[in-house]
Amino acid sequence: MGEERSRSSSETTRELQKLKQQALEYYRENDVPRRLEELLNSTFYLQPADVYGHLANCFSKLAKPPTICKVVGKNVLDGLGLPTLQVEIFCTVQNFPKSVCSVVMATDFEVQENAFPELVEGEEAERLDAVSTAMQWVNETLTQELQGLAPSSQAEVDQVLRTFFENKVQEDKERKELEKGPEDSAEPTPSPLIPAPASPPPPPPPAKKKGQKQGTKNSFIEKPVLPPEPAEPVLCGSMAIGAVSLAVAKTSATLSSNPLYFSIALLKHHQEPPAKLTIPLLMVSLVSCGKSSPGKLNLMKEVICIPHSGLTAKQGVEMLMEIQKQINKIIEMPPAQKAEPKKGHNGGKRGQQLITGKMSHLGCLTITSDTIEQPLLLLQGVCENLGLKMGRNLHLAINCAAQDLMDYNRGRYEVATGTYKNAAEMVDLYVDLISKFPAIIALIDPFRKEDAEQWDALYNAVGSRCYIIAGSASKSISQLLEEGNISTLRSSGLIIKHTNQTTVSDLVEITNLINSTRHVTVFGSTERECLDDSIVDLAVGLGVRFIKLGGLSRGERVTKYNRIFTIEEELVRSGTLGFNEELIFSHQNKED
Repeated sequence: MGEERSRSSSETTRELQKLKQQALEYYRENDVPRRLEELLNSTFYLQPADVYGHLANCFSKLAKPPTICKVVGKNVLDGLGLPTLQVEIFCTVQNFPKSVCSVVMATDFEVQENAFPELVEGEEAERLDAVSTAMQWVNETLTQELQGLAPSSQAEVDQVLRTFFENKVQEDKERKELEKGPEDSAEPTPSPLIPAPASPPPPPPPAKKKGQKQGTKNSFIEKPVLPPEPAEPVLCGSMAIGAVSLAVAKTSATLSSNPLYFSIALLKHHQEPPAKLTIPLLMVSLVSCGKSSPGKLNLMKEVICIPHSGLTAKQGVEMLMEIQKQINKIIEMPPAQKAEPKKGHNGGKRGQQLITGKMSHLGCLTITSDTIEQPLLLLQGVCENLGLKMGRNLHLAINCAAQDLMDYNRGRYEVATGTYKNAAEMVDLYVDLISKFPAIIALIDPFRKEDAEQWDALYNAVGSRCYIIAGSASKSISQLLEEGNISTLRSSGLIIKHTNQTTVSDLVEITNLINSTRHVTVFGSTERECLDDSIVDLAVGLGVRFIKLGGLSRGERVTKYNRIFTIEEELVRSGTLGFNEELIFSHQNKED
């Protein structure tokens, strides 16, 4: 027993001596005594507390760089009070574990207005499962995988996350194959000898109107409507990847005392500090009169205002806030009984009143509109009353959300209740609309992604004066990067979002790819937003052309506009606020 104690004591002594020797070598290599002497001489006349502070700063510079020691996932609530994922990063700083920062990842579930109860319940269960699985990934595996890595090594961290995700995808694939019963595996696969099941016949072409001549605008051979492509699979729990990647980037910025947008810009420019940074042009949703609104109009999910590029972000938002106040006043006015309403106030028929049922989840007013022109005339009239000119002080964009308008029984888009148009007629509709309202400089998702010919036709018709932007019609970032090609549809730009397994490195790569093809990048928020404002820093650091955050109401959206103001003020103070000439509209209206 005594021999064991003696042996243990001897081993402890040797370990202590080894540690002392290592410390001595470290001090010699880093010339600590000389540094301490210089520091003490320079602080001779300082108070003791100041001396200790200087000593602490000196030793902190000699300390080992911070490393990740723990990653924690939590279930929190988003802006609609629904579960989403929070990720918190702990680092070992000067030998002590410390919570550095956290981020909240918004879920990528669309808000289904007036959906059937069973669909709502199914989505709630799916969302809860996604958050729970993401928490499990973070707390059980990723915290171990990332332990000991430096938060500043973003590429290394993202590679670990990518490898982990690829393994999860493979596990999911193998699990599904095992779950297939013998009957499923015994089913014959389609072959050239076995005819495929017949698809339902296309809807009959519209009857020729009386008096219509051959070769007129509406005369064409109508093709059958292609069925919707299956949605890209989203692996349950994938939001953990994007959340952890962003949390690590934010941790690195915090530890280096840099704002997040500056750290993102360093990643974008290969660690070379950019001389200037620009604020993306704001795409602000002002009114919603799409399919979920109480009126007949289905086409315009969002009417978006873009302040002129010569205004600061704060000036632009102040102008749009005044426009929104005027719209509220018009909505609250009692309906006209006899007098014809003034032009621009509601753009409708005698006695017709624009009303709002609620504030949309997008943070803008939901108004009643029965015609396509009505909401645009409303905005035009308000601008005239305020001395503003559409096409000069502000421009417009329309989120058409065409993927929600297709009636597959008829094979046509239902642009308004009871009004159906085929894909070719939709091209004519958009051309006429832009001719009447030249202030419209962007159309988002004017067609389904399956209607590639119509994307071509619309781009050829108005692409020189209006951005044609793919949002929901675009493929996911991971799919675009895998293919290395963004030109599946003929468009002027894409909306990208930080969702699911998208890492910070992916965002840098996709923006570089979009820029290389001379397309415009719109950084967009999700429909189920949260209070985390990191999306703004990402947009500024990546140098995107536009940022689309929704309306000027609801806290989860307003907090992001406030973050834009803060960044703008910081860039002005540091003299690094730039004006990128590329941000000038290349599709300016002739009136400018």
